[in-house]
Amino acid sequence: MTTMTDASVREFKMPDVGEGLTEAEILKWYVKPGDTVTDGQVVCEVETAKAAVELPIPYDGVVRDLHFAEGTTVDVGTPIIAVAVAGGGAAPAAEPAPAPAAEQPQEPKPQGRQPVLVGYGVAASSTKRRPRKGPEIPVQEASAAVQSELNGHGTTAVRSRPLAKPPVRKLAKDLGVDLASVVPSGPDGVITREDVHAAAAPAPALAPVAAPAPVAPRAPVVTFDTARETRVPIKGVRKATATAMVGSAFTAPHVTEFVTVDVTRTLKLVEELKQDKEMQGLRVNPLLLIAKALLVAIKRHPDVNASWDEAAQEIVLKHYVNLGIAAATPRGLIVPNIKDAQTKTLPQLAQSLGELVSTAREGRTSPADMQGGTVTITNVGVFGVDTGTPILNPGEAAILAVGAIKLQPWVHKGKVKPRQVTTLALSFDHRLVDGELGSKVLADVAAILEQPKRLITWA
Repeated sequence: MTTMTDASVREFKMPDVGEGLTEAEILKWYVKPGDTVTDGQVVCEVETAKAAVELPIPYDGVVRDLHFAEGTTVDVGTPIIAVAVAGGGAAPAAEPAPAPAAEQPQEPKPQGRQPVLVGYGVAASSTKRRPRKGPEIPVQEASAAVQSELNGHGTTAVRSRPLAKPPVRKLAKDLGVDLASVVPSGPDGVITREDVHAAAAPAPALAPVAAPAPVAPRAPVVTFDTARETRVPIKGVRKATATAMVGSAFTAPHVTEFVTVDVTRTLKLVEELKQDKEMQGLRVNPLLLIAKALLVAIKRHPDVNASWDEAAQEIVLKHYVNLGIAAATPRGLIVPNIKDAQTKTLPQLAQSLGELVSTAREGRTSPADMQGGTVTITNVGVFGVDTGTPILNPGEAAILAVGAIKLQPWVHKGKVKPRQVTTLALSFDHRLVDGELGSKVLADVAAILEQPKRLITWA
């Protein structure tokens, strides 16, 4: 493998293609060693926890080495491709990794920025910075001996917030381990999962000197029949979705309400709109009018369009609606959203919905399209399901589930007639939305779908 000791070679590192992402899987390489590349040329496609993204190379040259094979998950900041740059220009050689503190004492680092994880702050720079003025605020210390070993002196070193990836922080929280008391073993002082498990494990009891050490029984080897089972690694979008849904379900107190509504008039309006010349070439379906109905209901009851800021202990009322549409794709469930949906006319909303669905099916939804959602619609009716109890998209206060539209006997104008009927379900965060507010929003959506002329009178 080519290293940075070759002055004509540049290493292209895995970038943070989303907000705060820590890793990405290499889906496909578009180049091979020996190929010539130019500035801006796409060299590979990667999948993050949010989307599949194509990565362009930022300089001209010849591919020297591909450091990882397709299907490999790589941490952000790790070199993934080496390129021999024409003219011999290259990035400076990487600094050697520091020796462990126990073997090679180091001078205390000056106050200022500490090394941080890629995607969670500014990385340490080789440029020395002037120490900030003001008193030092030490964090909890593992022990005076450990801190003395870290800085090579008898005084306690001042450290910043312990460095650890989000999964490690969650593990520590679940195990009741204070990260400030954990001795890190990862590069640049990063705490690993093994460090947390070691800190959580009870100290082994000392056996009597004369007694032989007990032999632990061998753990049984778990096997499975490959002809009868298939094991799929949990990663990418599916892994992120699972984490988000578990976090949402056990953080926000969910309440779900239901209403069954006659949508016969809405379906008639859909057919009329398909013939309208202003809607020609656009995606016109019941979901379009359901989305518009929800936007009108939010306009009438804006407090439902909010989020809960636990850190600041504040309720954040949104004066815009980024309308999320849950989309099932081969890579898993994603929820891209239409930015500022409340400002769009019906034709504009139809165009945005069409673009959103097409992009999601092609697997080209960008991370930006899935960030900043405020409220979501999930259409489970397309799978023939009557309704469901949807889980909130993290950071949102409400999600509307739309069930299958079926021809059913219904009392209409005093007589039982066959009508097109569906069931709506609204889940909401009970910290933000009480029963009255949630009921009013759901009732408004149902009333509009029953009498779509209310889109004009209520808008």
